[in-house]
Amino acid sequence: MRQLPVRMARWSARHAWRAIIGWFAFVVLCLGAGIAVGTDEATTKDFWVGEAGRAEAMATEGGLERSPTERIMIRSRSGPLDMAAAGSAVQDVTERMRDLPEVGSVAAPVRSKDGKVLLVSVVLNGPELEGRKNVVPLLEQTAAVGASHPDLVVEETGSPAISKGVNDQRGEDLALSERISLPVTVITLLAVFGSVVMAGVPLLLALSSIAAAIGLSMVASHLLPDAGVGMNLILLIGLAVGVDYTLFYLKREREERARAGGRLSSEALVELAAATAGRAIVISGLAVIVSTATLYLATDVIFSSLATGTILVVAVAVASSLTVLPALLVKIGHRTERLASRKAARRAKRGKPAPTAKPETGRVFGALLRPARTRPVLTLCLSVLVMLGLAAPALGLKLVDPGKDTFSRDIPAMQVYDRLTGSFPELFVKHEVVVRSAPERAAQVERSLVDLGRRAQADPLFAGDTEPTVRTSADGRISVLELAVPFPAPSAEAIESLVHLRQDHIPATVGQLSDVETGVSGDVARGRDYVAHESDKLPLVIGFLLLMTFLMTVWAFRSVVIGLVGVVLNLLSAGASLGMLVLFFQGTWAEGLLAFDSLGAIASRVPLFLVVILFGLSMDYQVFVVSRIQEARQNGMPAREAVLEGINRSAKVVTSAAIVMVTVFGAFVALHLTEMKQMGFCLAVAVLLDAVIIRLMVLPSVLLLLGERAWWPARPARGARDGFPATAPLEKVG
Repeated sequence: MRQLPVRMARWSARHAWRAIIGWFAFVVLCLGAGIAVGTDEATTKDFWVGEAGRAEAMATEGGLERSPTERIMIRSRSGPLDMAAAGSAVQDVTERMRDLPEVGSVAAPVRSKDGKVLLVSVVLNGPELEGRKNVVPLLEQTAAVGASHPDLVVEETGSPAISKGVNDQRGEDLALSERISLPVTVITLLAVFGSVVMAGVPLLLALSSIAAAIGLSMVASHLLPDAGVGMNLILLIGLAVGVDYTLFYLKREREERARAGGRLSSEALVELAAATAGRAIVISGLAVIVSTATLYLATDVIFSSLATGTILVVAVAVASSLTVLPALLVKIGHRTERLASRKAARRAKRGKPAPTAKPETGRVFGALLRPARTRPVLTLCLSVLVMLGLAAPALGLKLVDPGKDTFSRDIPAMQVYDRLTGSFPELFVKHEVVVRSAPERAAQVERSLVDLGRRAQADPLFAGDTEPTVRTSADGRISVLELAVPFPAPSAEAIESLVHLRQDHIPATVGQLSDVETGVSGDVARGRDYVAHESDKLPLVIGFLLLMTFLMTVWAFRSVVIGLVGVVLNLLSAGASLGMLVLFFQGTWAEGLLAFDSLGAIASRVPLFLVVILFGLSMDYQVFVVSRIQEARQNGMPAREAVLEGINRSAKVVTSAAIVMVTVFGAFVALHLTEMKQMGFCLAVAVLLDAVIIRLMVLPSVLLLLGERAWWPARPARGARDGFPATAPLEKVG
């Protein structure tokens, strides 16, 4: 692996056009293959978890699974409801809906308690998750009815309409994030390179890597179903790491070019960059991939989808840095050499001296490094205390599985949903009690379920005026009872009603029957069981994450101490960012600042995913900074000088990369979906803390204090080895 980046760079440099054409042919092939095979989307059963999942499996076995349902509300535009006009609208809606092939059944209208609203429920054909694809014709017909009855308000909501609204909003949000992040990325790259051509290379490779990864993810979905979230991560992570990897490689090539002073060809300079930055990119990419792969241990379709998207885009970004990037640099280098030759000739005619190289580290970075250089003990203690202080709020972390009640009210279907639950509060939440028994016991099971329903009616946490109805499968083996709860799914009352149902009401009724299997599903049960499932898997995922991070670092640097330091620093960075996440999002004080409605908790998927991704991204900076330190050490510098030299040389490029990442992640704070806001905020904060406090203060302080002990069990190195050569020429010009 040590020589692989050099060999690949050598071939690409000598066959530049082949490499460039081959890369873009690869991107087109990936996209074409993805479009040809399509995306295999996750089905309802892929999301089954815990008791709720077991109950849904039983209901599906009996053909009693939950169907996608839309609710059409008819109310007066002003004044009391004209029942004659409303009845005409109901008839119009019913006839139009029954004519649609997407519709399975239309229920009789129901009047609200205050008499102001008529409600028509429409059940769609197909499984629950297919509803959002089939709901468009229903929305069109509802709009047509509204236009035909201008004195009435005819509006529609339901899980399918809300899901469609969320997807539409997510697409608009992603476009907004691109409009924010792309210009800032371009400006940052222009500031780093001072050249439009050089600034365009990282962006070009990042976008092409994203395109290839999208195609590959569509192909991969036929092995691991796509949960509908992988695309977001491909865009989010792809732009960040794609630009970063290219940035590190480009900066190293320019550094070697400046050092060579025209004595080396572009091909030789690319090989030098590959031997150092190229190897670091491979190690960094492998670290992100290995870290992210631990998400598969969660055995959850959403985490698997997130992991697949991240792994694919990182792998493609690494491949682009090792293949097409050297070829592009050679072509750009030849152009640079011609321009430099002309400038040198003009300077010689005018008798002007050649310009001197700019220092690697400016005043700002020098000031940031000064505390670690002069007082490492004090700097280390204060920096660690700051990070621990920022991490402290994470001790109060609360998790919630965000449901439709938490979606943005900018979605029209959510505004109608609020009016629906205001007029029909019993539609907030429904628990579904599912029972499996022998067919001959169906009547006995039904009586017990009716008894259960009556007990629930007497419980103030349930809707007391809803008559319990039991549905039984054709073979008599499966029975389902629905119980209404007049509280939103995330509320404490709805959660408590689930506890009462599982721990009190079921054991006292149907639970008394022998040889029957029971389970409770519904929105509340799904969310609670999902959070419990994640909590059970958390120790396994985190344990493997720590182990793999340690082993990857030891393998990369042949140092147990560096491995331990890397794990501890990553924990500090992840802990501090999670603490900031809790501080800002779990309470209500920052709602106006960040434009969100607090859930009173953190979305359950966010912490685990963020810890895994943050470990991978933190390894980026760890690898690039420590690689420069190791290189200086292997070139003969004492431990202290090597630390300062490595950090001096990497500080500017690491900070530039961090600015790109913070911009990309920070753009997600402007999105509507609270879960994505939380992810973007936490990632941006983590990268900022990691680049400034961890890499410029904590890491140098630790390495300066440890000295040569930091590289145990390796012995002090002299000369160029291990893939980090001194800058001896590989090939003379001409």
